[in-house]
Amino acid sequence: MSIDKSLKRKSTGVRNRSVLKRSERILALQESDRFKEGQSPFGLPKVRVVKIVLKKAKKEKTEDEGAAKDKKK
Repeated sequence: MSIDKSLKRKSTGVRNRSVLKRSERILALQESDRFKEGQSPFGLPKVRVVKIVLKKAKKEKTEDEGAAKDKKK
C-alpha cells in the first residue's frame, strides 16, 4: 500500500547530503587536480562536503520605525 500525497514529507530532498555520488566526487577531484584522465573510478580518495549556510538578511530600520520607537522611550 502506498502513502497518500498529503502525508508525504515535502522536505525530503532539501537537506544537505553528507555523501557524494561517484560522479560528483570525480568532478570535485578534477577541480582540485587530484583525479587524472584514465585513472580508475574505484577507490577514490575522500572528498569533503561543503555545507552551504544561508543567513537571513536583517531588516533595516526605516525612518518611520526609528522615529516611532524613539517616541515610546
